Amino acid sequence: MTVRPTTVARLAVAGSAALLAAALLGACAAPGTGLQREAATQFQARVLEVTQAASQNDPAAALKALDGLESDLSAAAAKGQVSEERSRSITTVATAVRADLNDDAVAAQQAAAKAAEDARTAARQAAQSPSPSKWGCSGIIRSTAS
Repeated sequence: MTVRPTTVARLAVAGSAALLAAALLGACAAPGTGLQREAATQFQARVLEVTQAASQNDPAAALKALDGLESDLSAAAAKGQVSEERSRSITTVATAVRADLNDDAVAAQQAAAKAAEDARTAARQAAQSPSPSKWGCSGIIRSTAS
């Protein structure tokens, strides 16, 4: 089995998102972790969005969900629902996930550009190739049948 770069990138994103989810789940386990339960639940939903979009090979949707997570994190920090230390920890992991998603998005754009160029090249070659003879196969069959 050959592992394609996009598969590796998706696995990296999923792994990073899983790390982010684990950090958030661990924060819910005990009081005094620097993250209130309501905020943690909201963050977990956002992480799930990121993970699902990444697993469906949709880096744009995953980046949008990650934007939402970061926005929710800022709002929760402003309300005192997340400590500064926990906020930094989540931001660090989110930054790593964003880098993976951006790499995946760039790879997808490059693959699409290459496919488009390959299609243009094939179309040019098809237009330049000589057309079949006007008799085609039926002309050959008629001439040999005589």
